[in-house]
Amino acid sequence: MSAHGKVATTGKIAYPEAIVIGGGLAGSEAAWQLARRNIRVKLYEMRPLKMTPAHHTGDLAELVCSNSLRSNSLQNAVGLLKEEMRRLGSLIMECADRTRVPAGSALAVDRQAFSRLVTQRIESCRNISLIREEVKDIPGDGDVPVIVAAGPLASEAIISAISNLVGVDYLYFYDAVAPIVTLESVDFSRCFWGSRYGKGGDDYVNCPMTEEEYNAFWEALVTAKTMETRPFEKLVVFEGCMPIEEMARRGREALRFGPLKPVGLVDPRTGKRPYAVVQLRKENDPCTLLNLVGFQTRLLWGEQKRVFRMIPGLENAEFTRYGVMHRNTFINSPRVLRPTLQLKARDSIFFAGQITGVEGYVESAASGLVAGVNAARFAAGNPPVVFPQETAHGALCHYICTADPEHFQPMNINFGLMPPVGGRIKEIDKKIKISDRALLALKKIEEIVLDGVAEIL
Repeated sequence: MSAHGKVATTGKIAYPEAIVIGGGLAGSEAAWQLARRNIRVKLYEMRPLKMTPAHHTGDLAELVCSNSLRSNSLQNAVGLLKEEMRRLGSLIMECADRTRVPAGSALAVDRQAFSRLVTQRIESCRNISLIREEVKDIPGDGDVPVIVAAGPLASEAIISAISNLVGVDYLYFYDAVAPIVTLESVDFSRCFWGSRYGKGGDDYVNCPMTEEEYNAFWEALVTAKTMETRPFEKLVVFEGCMPIEEMARRGREALRFGPLKPVGLVDPRTGKRPYAVVQLRKENDPCTLLNLVGFQTRLLWGEQKRVFRMIPGLENAEFTRYGVMHRNTFINSPRVLRPTLQLKARDSIFFAGQITGVEGYVESAASGLVAGVNAARFAAGNPPVVFPQETAHGALCHYICTADPEHFQPMNINFGLMPPVGGRIKEIDKKIKISDRALLALKKIEEIVLDGVAEIL
């Protein structure tokens, strides 16, 4: 039946087995991909028995930073990555599409509905056994494929086991979470609904600032007190999740060219473009909660309330969640992983999720898809698939496994990771060509990637 995976017998039918550690986006996706290929999966998740500093529930695939999965357009690399996932039968994309909330050209979800749906699908899958306990060591004897998708907030015990397994010191960086306020506490006499350039409809609440208001806010922000890191930990912040106060310290105008840029927005009260704009995005489907876009922060909670209430319209804002800072852990993938996401020193061990050095919800789930596909192929005695670098999946895996190991940092998917297209054409046309080429390259390997898929879920 299988050249590698051990076999579990149910009646007269034999199935290979696999183990997945971690029930986040990557682990849930990996388990699903294994299960739909008739692999019996043991999926381990320590929550809610043991919680992390950022999670609030025991649901699988809980979104802790934002409810946005970013752009849906094929003119954007993450939009391309999502389309590839949809074509390959991604559970995460299916659940995201079913629980989406309006967010212009972006794909945002009702985070509670999303994680509950993922949990329901996993729990109802007959090929997956969800085990609620902390894993403190890497299981397996070399025959059973194991996917380590422990996540950036993994427990100290499993991180220690991972560090021993890979044989090198692990790296880390800090990630920041944006605060959430209630819709009813926003003063709409000072705000307006709308999207930049009118794209996507009225999907954002916009809080316009005058120059005087912006300067006062900036002064308060850069002088506010922040949570201190422990003495033995070096603060290394991933650029894509830069805390708002750290960005502000780069210069008085930094925010106006970043998350507070007023471009493409007109205040209906004045008919003019504001000096600066804070945007709030719908956090859930009933639209009772709003997320401060780009306001990841490590300010003390009292300081968040004081400073963020200086934003026009948020003077009486009710905060249902304050921003927090947490440590994200990742391995030095260029040293230890192959583009198949297998451990170089041990073919039966796979890694997936942010712990590999991919950054972002979609990227984490995509790596889980790759690991799940290849772990299933390992269990069936088939060679793993190396996704072409022309695809978004392949480009992402290629980067984390071939980057300079001395200066390796987490990375979101972007067109710069993919081979360029020739010719002197407009930037937007280049992006379209790259996406068209990617989907064509994916089509050529779909038969291999989807080998063994059965409708048994």
